[in-house]
Amino acid sequence: MRSLTLLSSAALLASFAHTSTAQPCDNHDPLRRPHFGDTHVHTAWSFDARSQDTRNKPDAAYRFAKGEALGIKPYDENDKPLRTIKIDRALDFTAVTDHSEFMGEMRMCNVQGSPGYWHPVCMAHRYVPSTTFATLAAMGLSGKMRWSSMCGDNHEVCLEQATNTWADVQRAAEEAYDRSSDCSFTSFIAYEWTASVGSGQNLHHNVVFKNDKVPDYALSWIDTPSQVDLWNYLENECVANNPGCDAVVIPHNSNLSGGLMFETARLENSTTPPEPVTREEAERRARWNTLFEVMQHKGSSECDSRLPVWSEDEYCDFEKLNYDTFGGKDSGTPGGLPLSWLARLAPEEDQPVTKKPDASNFLRYALKKGLQQQEELGVNSFKYGLVSSTDTHIAAPGLAMEKNHPGHGGAGMGAGDGVPVGLPDELEYGPGGLAVLYAEENTRESLFAAMQRREAYATSGTRPVLRFFGGWDYPEDVCSAPDMVAQGYEGGVPMGGDMAAPDADNTAPRFIVSAVADAGTDEYPGMPLQRLQLIKRWYEDGELHEKVLNVAGADNDATVDINTCETQGAGHGQLCSVWQDNDFDPEAQAFYYTRVLENPTCRWSQLICVDAGVRCDDPATIPAGMENCCAADHKKVIQERAWSSPIWHTPEA
Repeated sequence: MRSLTLLSSAALLASFAHTSTAQPCDNHDPLRRPHFGDTHVHTAWSFDARSQDTRNKPDAAYRFAKGEALGIKPYDENDKPLRTIKIDRALDFTAVTDHSEFMGEMRMCNVQGSPGYWHPVCMAHRYVPSTTFATLAAMGLSGKMRWSSMCGDNHEVCLEQATNTWADVQRAAEEAYDRSSDCSFTSFIAYEWTASVGSGQNLHHNVVFKNDKVPDYALSWIDTPSQVDLWNYLENECVANNPGCDAVVIPHNSNLSGGLMFETARLENSTTPPEPVTREEAERRARWNTLFEVMQHKGSSECDSRLPVWSEDEYCDFEKLNYDTFGGKDSGTPGGLPLSWLARLAPEEDQPVTKKPDASNFLRYALKKGLQQQEELGVNSFKYGLVSSTDTHIAAPGLAMEKNHPGHGGAGMGAGDGVPVGLPDELEYGPGGLAVLYAEENTRESLFAAMQRREAYATSGTRPVLRFFGGWDYPEDVCSAPDMVAQGYEGGVPMGGDMAAPDADNTAPRFIVSAVADAGTDEYPGMPLQRLQLIKRWYEDGELHEKVLNVAGADNDATVDINTCETQGAGHGQLCSVWQDNDFDPEAQAFYYTRVLENPTCRWSQLICVDAGVRCDDPATIPAGMENCCAADHKKVIQERAWSSPIWHTPEA
């Protein structure tokens, strides 16, 4: 069956030229500069991007990323959008990551004249899209089945149609990539591998390819027993048999994984295999999973201050969900589908329940688990660089501003299918964040190298410029030096790196931590910085320890009036510090990362409530559909932030 798909794909791809050549960039910077982008973007080719929300395909998503306005719901009788949206500033790079699952089915359902266009499943998807989570998602993601009446007994019809979609994904990326000397925009060919086990325990990963040398098909979860098989596919269909092909695989939403994201990659269901992780498995994971998506519209996965282990870190209470799997969502599965639909396919032990997340759902757990793994196996498979993204389902990469948030669409679905009534999204969701890569130039090769060496950071949607270096002999006054960045590279390693071993004269590492506030735009002004923090975790004598330290800035008088959303108070345009770890133990595994916090502002939901004139002390000001403005769990204020990739210390064996 797969050979038929490959032949079809080859014929389709012959219709446009693949080329990896590009002119030298005019703005090459050997000291690297930050490039802002989005590595998690869904368009109309994704099964959970409802046609009511968007008709936009990958080519439109790339145009939006470059600054072009995009039409979204509502639509008129001729399917013309009556509303447009626009990003505040163009992105430097974008990867469209439509689900590989149902690529064929979505083409069949959305392209008139395709085989299966009038199949009942397609009609339900077009006219009652919430049923898609029963007709396709539950059946395909949980049951790993396809509709034989639609796809054929061997799935040949759907798989062949999927090659058409995969070809369109590639074509759009090729056409969007700026190969001129301006190097103004980089597009990556990519997709999402949407693994889900049990009652919706999320094991999703985005696969981002280095260049235009990609496999002939996008392997899906339906056709994959486990993540190990995804690695096999990348090794065989990409690296070994497609010269020039390479990829990174980015996990996301560990907060919805039910504690399974950081278990063995051999997982095929919700039962963890009893055999321990081997060194070989850990090495393979470390090779492919160089980045981790710490935040997107479905919440933050850094840590959780509701848990005892992080109860003293107040800034872990940021964009948190109240459940730990898709199936445990209080109101049902994504899109409001009743839990009973998912229960029909889940075995008794996997029946959906609402459960609060525990520590195993979060990044800091994985990072510390990596230290223990290094001690036991000699390799750390959780040595993640950090990025954020939007996970937009309306083909709007980088639309992470709190102001004018239209709702992320897709599984979250807005409040209404026509002219929006009330809030455009559920309170628990947000606009998402941005990925930042430090690279010499804005090209696929340079940005991909940054992904592999983990020189990256994540933001919650704003654009502060964050630098983080670790070494042994940085001068205390380096922050004021005009060549601070050059000294950072020369005297140590940047974020994502491994520090060199100390010598007899250097027993306490030093770190340069620097942040410059986002300048913003006239319509979306930036906010001053409040503080820089450094998070340290180390593994000593069989015990894991943690410290959260303020290294620059502190509590200030910054406030936001929730009735007007006006901000007041002092802040910083720039913060920088050289911090020395005087408690350093050269024999202990350790990692360090930084977190920069801006002054508080109104969250997207409160901005809309204020614009609507809602005053919760006056019921007469609360129109129909805006009741959530006054909900007890409505967090009206947000502190935007950024997280650096860690720097590691690994003692010599």
